[in-house]
Amino acid sequence: MSVETVDTLVVGGGQAGVAMSEHLTRRGLQHLVLERARIAERWRTGRWDSLVANGPAWHDRFPSMEFAGIDGDAFVPKDKVAEYFETYVARFGGPVRCGVTVNNVEKLAGRPGFRVTTSGGTIEAQNVVAATGAFQNPVIPPIVPEDSGVTQLHSSAYRNPEQLPSGAALVVGSGSSGVQIADELARAGRQVYLSVGPHDRPPRFYRGRDFVWWLGVLGKWDVQAQAPGTEHVTIAVSGAHGGETIDFRRLAANGITLVGRTESFDAGVLTFAPDLAENIRRGDENYLALLEEADAFIARNGLDLPEEPEARHFAADPACVTDPVLNIDLKRAGVTAIIWATGFSSDYSWLKVDAFDGSGRPDHQRGVASEPGIYFLGLPWLSGRGSSFIWGVWHDAKYIADHIVTRRGYMSYRPSAEHDSETSPAPAGRVALSGT
Repeated sequence: MSVETVDTLVVGGGQAGVAMSEHLTRRGLQHLVLERARIAERWRTGRWDSLVANGPAWHDRFPSMEFAGIDGDAFVPKDKVAEYFETYVARFGGPVRCGVTVNNVEKLAGRPGFRVTTSGGTIEAQNVVAATGAFQNPVIPPIVPEDSGVTQLHSSAYRNPEQLPSGAALVVGSGSSGVQIADELARAGRQVYLSVGPHDRPPRFYRGRDFVWWLGVLGKWDVQAQAPGTEHVTIAVSGAHGGETIDFRRLAANGITLVGRTESFDAGVLTFAPDLAENIRRGDENYLALLEEADAFIARNGLDLPEEPEARHFAADPACVTDPVLNIDLKRAGVTAIIWATGFSSDYSWLKVDAFDGSGRPDHQRGVASEPGIYFLGLPWLSGRGSSFIWGVWHDAKYIADHIVTRRGYMSYRPSAEHDSETSPAPAGRVALSGT
């Protein structure tokens, strides 16, 4: 059986794989991108119907191409995001092969490189970039049994309100997905319960600027590590309805019943932690802290941006916060569906190399794995706060492409004849670190 060879194999054809392919193409490095479905498949089928990007079009894109026909301050619908990546690949001629699943990657014995077993045959590669991201396996906490008589969906499987059985719904998760899905269900006339855990709550807009702009000028995109204890705190922000600041009090005023973290289930009754008021208070603190920093930045730099004192005005806490609901009898409350907006776990079972730490997490520095020739791309906080965003993964890919070029130069180094001689002085060797 013939074996295909390639210098660099990129696994995954989403935003990370597309960015990686562009930078490798720019450097003239032979490579191949394998995608098990279609380019940007998760944007097509791994999101609900009404989803839009959480950042404005001027910001959430690759640097060299704008979204065609979309205002820069608009929030791009998911299908248009998928089209963007397809167009992008076509523009630079990226070698993307769709419909191929990578089953196994292992180190070659006694020589550099890796053997990659795929649904389309065997490939040998000097480098492998795992560009599958961190969102492979939906996580549903084992709280409510499958035979409870309630429909349970992960947010990645939710599409629209009509998909659910008639009745009330519980949405678990106070990040962007949970809040937007709960709001959509409430607007469709459903009775909705929203389980709110710890979260950050930035302003969507403040003093005429989107929060992504504020994070940029305040240097917050450059933060390279999360503060201890905040690794799993979600961010409540939305691009829906033209972009809006998440306000849990407003959601409650619109009919959504807020509850604390979902803790346990017994005999048809769900129990919630008594932490709702504290979670909202801490979210308010996060929100107000950014306003303070923004005001200070404006004053320090003499910017002429309109004041917005009303941004600090909060409505009174609703009854579900002051007198929290600590448990719900699902049948009595008419809850027929639970949507778990509780995140994902990674799946690198196909990557059988020494590139993971003792807990099974990728062992890397800015995507460069502990196993030479292996790279990770598309992970949150890969190099900093921006790594999860479209533009951030583009810059992470550039760094990895530069590293591949540098490593290739070292691996191709051969001493000069004079250096080989035992009688001649040995001049300094030269390594082509900036080219191919």
